Amino acid sequence: MSLGLFFDPKSIAVVGASREKGKVGYEILKNMVDAEFAGDIFPVNPKADTVEGLKCYRDLDSIGSSPDLVIIVIPSKFVPAVMNDCAKLGVKAVVIITAGFKEVGPEGLALEKEVVSIARRAGIRVIGPNCLGLIETTNRINACFGGDLPIKGATGYLSQSGALLAAILDMANSNGIGFSRLVSIGNKCDVDELDLIKSFGLDSQTKVIAGYLESITDGAAFVTQAERISQQKPILLMKSGSTGAGAQAASSHTGSLAGSDTAYECIFERAGIIRCASIKEQFDHAQAFAGQPLPEGSSVAVITNAGGPGIMAADAIEQQGLTFAKLADKTINKLKENLPTAANVNNPIDVLGDALADRYEFAIDVVMDDPNVDSILILLTPQAMTETPETAEAIAKISKLKPKKPIFACFLGAGKVANGVKILRQANIPQYDSPESAVGTIKAMSEYVRWRSRPKRIVKLFSVNRRKVENIIERHLRAGLREVGETESKEILEAYGFVTPKGSIATTAEQAANIAQQLGFPVVLKIWSPDISHKSDVGGVKIGLGSAKEVMDAFDLMMYRIPKKEPEAEILGVLVQEMCASGKEVIFGMNRDPQFGPLMMFGMGGTMVEVLKDVSFHLAPITQDEAKQMLVNTRTYRMLTGVRGEKGVDIDIIAEGLQRLSQLVTEFPQIQELDINPYVVGHEGVTPIAVDARISVEKV
Repeated sequence: MSLGLFFDPKSIAVVGASREKGKVGYEILKNMVDAEFAGDIFPVNPKADTVEGLKCYRDLDSIGSSPDLVIIVIPSKFVPAVMNDCAKLGVKAVVIITAGFKEVGPEGLALEKEVVSIARRAGIRVIGPNCLGLIETTNRINACFGGDLPIKGATGYLSQSGALLAAILDMANSNGIGFSRLVSIGNKCDVDELDLIKSFGLDSQTKVIAGYLESITDGAAFVTQAERISQQKPILLMKSGSTGAGAQAASSHTGSLAGSDTAYECIFERAGIIRCASIKEQFDHAQAFAGQPLPEGSSVAVITNAGGPGIMAADAIEQQGLTFAKLADKTINKLKENLPTAANVNNPIDVLGDALADRYEFAIDVVMDDPNVDSILILLTPQAMTETPETAEAIAKISKLKPKKPIFACFLGAGKVANGVKILRQANIPQYDSPESAVGTIKAMSEYVRWRSRPKRIVKLFSVNRRKVENIIERHLRAGLREVGETESKEILEAYGFVTPKGSIATTAEQAANIAQQLGFPVVLKIWSPDISHKSDVGGVKIGLGSAKEVMDAFDLMMYRIPKKEPEAEILGVLVQEMCASGKEVIFGMNRDPQFGPLMMFGMGGTMVEVLKDVSFHLAPITQDEAKQMLVNTRTYRMLTGVRGEKGVDIDIIAEGLQRLSQLVTEFPQIQELDINPYVVGHEGVTPIAVDARISVEKV
């Protein structure tokens, strides 16, 4: 159902309107009146005749008509009765400001469920409870007790924290930053973050979607819908808290390395969401996305009246991986002809400390026409002759005349630049308090452009033996077994095209020696137990055994020592396995997040994986490009491509392995955790080997 009545109502009732200053019911009604909402406002309070000069009503029914929007500000125990009144009158939009619901415990949860039940039967959409309210600037609605109505802007904001929204509103009003809408979602018993993101996405007044979240209601739907909306409008989110995956007991390398925030990093990357580390960073980004065109590329030109800030900007540009624009000869010649001899006409362009507004205007105008420049960063320090307001007006003028490239301003200082900053904000020119902050926003915009222009996602499907995997998993689930043994784990991988070492289980030293002779020396021995996940930790792996005697001695030693270290473990024998050819050891993994599904992992493998922690994650299913990017995202990627003349490994075959694993864990949601470690890879033409594997399964 549309959320239109929340943002474009013709009449609003405030149930719990109060005459007492300081009460929430008073503050909301006064904010509504002060905002000069053009529609009808109906205060509801059985103990008052008027509130803030408006006629007061005993209850909703006595109004004589059905309000488009009802704001409820009464004790929680009375809310269900008012919801029933709303249902009888045909009200379709309700904001419950009141606290005292599921956030306070079981009794409050029961009350909230009752409210939701009434709303769903009557087709009522509900924001809250336990929220600050909402603001819509076009229609001048301030149904909120967080502060004054902000100026009209192009950013829609949603927050799961009412207190944070109040702080954001205060900061915005103090700095002249505008919004289209602000909504506090509180307990989100009905309307949640995705409902609002979709609503903001459809709103013509909203160019940028921003918000603060602590949790996401429906992970799968969020990824799909946010990815679609991000194609049209940037989404800037702050996210705190941890996922369910972080609290889950993790027995695999992947599970232990998938930190509490990993899932959100992955879904934000998939959906094109720009994650902000702070309110300041979010404001920095939002003002640029709302007021400036997107850059076509990553090349930046810097214009400054001081060398130091120019160098700071140059360092930041390089550190952020952006391109320092190489100015065209035509641009350089024009600058040389018109700027003082001492001026630097190469990027960064130093117009000198005595630059007046006209010198800035000339330089900006010329650089805007340079085809090698995608963005312009203008730095100003308030020196003796600096014309700060006039320079700001010149920047605004050129931005309006030549609106195809984004301009970013960094007027350094405080009181001496305040008038200029005000002019910049009024002209929608983003202003920053440091070169680094400005460059950080340019980076965010460039990355967003790159994400929007990425190739269409095509997930390759391989020919596999699904029936074999189904049988193995069903057998384990029927037996109540969570851990799949190494042999059957490898059978699962083989069904999806992986190659594993040959080997067999031995229960005696003599049997182990016979198996080794059949495989051919050297061989590897691994302890075989469903209760031991990390074999090397207990001395359960011996490699490079070159004779029958070495095999028998290693077998006897394992069977003697390991039961003492792990007295509760069931020891079924020892796996005798052929020794793989040398190569680079990497790890493939998957940990299933309860909200977002399978998180793929890649990193350098072997026993050092949890020491180095040099791994990357991606949400499955993955494309070939995404698989390759997982490799690139690790610090040790160069070790795979070859260092100091060493021949690199086959990157394409590693990417294919990740895609095959992605298909496996996507098609079998019963698989909760999976590690292939090590996955030994060689140069092109060498078949990679899944040396060791472990899989955990659960019923779904």
